[in-house]
Amino acid sequence: MSVYPMKGVIDMHVHTNPDLRLRAYDDLELTDAAVKVGARAIVIKTHQGTTMDRAYLCNHYNKIVHGDKDFTMFGSITLNHPVGGLNPAAVEVALKLGAKVVWLPTQHAQNHLAKFGKNPDDGVKVTENGKIVPEMKDIFQLVKDYDAVLGTAHISPEESFIVCDAARAAGVKKLVVTHPEWWVVDMSIEDQKRIVKDYDVLLERCYAQNMGGGKYKSNLPENLEVIREVGYKNVLISTDGGQTENPHWEIAMQQYLQYLSDHGVPDEQIYYMSHTIAAGLLGIE
Repeated sequence: MSVYPMKGVIDMHVHTNPDLRLRAYDDLELTDAAVKVGARAIVIKTHQGTTMDRAYLCNHYNKIVHGDKDFTMFGSITLNHPVGGLNPAAVEVALKLGAKVVWLPTQHAQNHLAKFGKNPDDGVKVTENGKIVPEMKDIFQLVKDYDAVLGTAHISPEESFIVCDAARAAGVKKLVVTHPEWWVVDMSIEDQKRIVKDYDVLLERCYAQNMGGGKYKSNLPENLEVIREVGYKNVLISTDGGQTENPHWEIAMQQYLQYLSDHGVPDEQIYYMSHTIAAGLLGIE
């Protein structure tokens, strides 16, 4: 059986060192791995704030060490407490410095805290009484102005519908529901179908999910089901990789693509989910 090719693949969601949690690769090791397999782009993510400055250094390193003109590392900002939560000033600086993705709260989302048995009132509030909080309007405007991507991160399904409705009304074009399959987000397949139908969002379906206690569960069988239920044009393939418990980033991505191919998903659909969608989100060829 032939190995599914990685040439030109893009991953919008990979974690690296430095991080408060040990990751499998640091930024430069991920750059090396990406260049080696012929990837086109990766977005690095941290729960602790921003990565666009780290991405800049990765690209400088790539130019000096590899001279590779085909790969680009991109950065992002995650709106947890370290950046002041829903902080438009932090978002504006990140976008001016080249960040391509604005993630709503992850570990400090009220939903995340509640799922881990902590006080949700200690989290970053995104919605209140069925509406977005005022700071979200400024963030939507920045995301729109800079043609960036808004990721729903670790908020609840109920919050995701409110956010997507308000974001679309504000003119945000690039909307991604972050790993809706993860038990912390826990969006049903019916709700995933509905949010795609209502708001034409992308569902970021990731390689594996953290079940707690260092254990991970493969998402691949359910991802296949969602592709068939929702349609490939609204499914973004990402790994959410970088954990020491999971295969290294390039192995996880290759296994993901191989699984879909082995289960009858046509090559052109796999290419669309792993190359075309992300290239459009990042504004690259």
